[in-house]
Amino acid sequence: MGGGKAARRALTAVVAALFLLLPTAPALAAPSAPSAPDVKLSAPQAGKGGDLTVSGTHWRPDTLLMLLVCGRATPATGVIGGTNSCANADGRAVTTDSAGSFSRKVPVAEPPVPCPCVVHVATVTGEQQLVDVEFAVAGHPTAPLPEQTGGGRLAMLTTTRLEGDSGLLVFFGAPPTRTFEFTVGNLGTAPVQDPVFQIGTAHGVFAPQWEEQQWRGTIRPGEKARIELPVQLPAGAHGDYSISVKYGNKVLAEQPWGVPMPWGVTVFWVLLALVVPAAVFRIGMAVVDKVRPPKPHHARSTPAPPPSPATARNETPPQVPDSAPSENRSTTKGHS
Repeated sequence: MGGGKAARRALTAVVAALFLLLPTAPALAAPSAPSAPDVKLSAPQAGKGGDLTVSGTHWRPDTLLMLLVCGRATPATGVIGGTNSCANADGRAVTTDSAGSFSRKVPVAEPPVPCPCVVHVATVTGEQQLVDVEFAVAGHPTAPLPEQTGGGRLAMLTTTRLEGDSGLLVFFGAPPTRTFEFTVGNLGTAPVQDPVFQIGTAHGVFAPQWEEQQWRGTIRPGEKARIELPVQLPAGAHGDYSISVKYGNKVLAEQPWGVPMPWGVTVFWVLLALVVPAAVFRIGMAVVDKVRPPKPHHARSTPAPPPSPATARNETPPQVPDSAPSENRSTTKGHS
């Protein structure tokens, strides 16, 4: 009897020990956090005209990326000035594979601004992902980065809107225009004076083209301001566009813009295709009438000449029927 109790106590102690050990065991079922996108360069420095191999891992699968050599940038500050500080003409696009990896050769080009330089890799569509890797362009000038004013921090408070109407001329191919409106607030501890925003215009799957626009005014800490920035597309633009606004290195908002087809241009060319041939035909007929030879004179009908007097005298007078009684004719009236 005592042995059974001892066995039960021993079994209880073993079970308790197992329960105490369970929390210290690794949680095998817990999902691991996704890795951040990574980019590696085949060389940290190269001269203009050379090739640089850029490879990356842990990106979204089947995603289009843009690879650019940019100046006035560091991995900590990002690209100051947006893609206007990059060698856009020598950029390359690449699509990640099913595992989120890629490898692409990029020509080394001098950016339009001085170094420090980076290789800027960013997604073109979907949720934005970007990585800047330090890179030196041999022989390219170097200048200190512009001073960044600290303390002020702008954040988007309301949704963006595209206000305005382009007018009737857009129907005939004029550049569409809108006003990009949004409200920002200063969440920092210092005022922000005359902030410079970047307006990006993207068409389809292409990377946005950024343009700097300065808003005049001061936003004090805790205050908000209504920002209105003009946006204009190129002449004849149509299709699906995306307008983005960026302050510093952060994209604040993105707004889609569907631009209708400028059918007036099509109507104009159709009318031109109909009017021009008709005008040419009329001019040609007028020329033909001018150079056509006149009709010959013998073909025209002429009236018969009147008879001469001699011919008229020789003509036999017409015979008159003998219907009236003659003076010398005897009559039988009164004779029996």
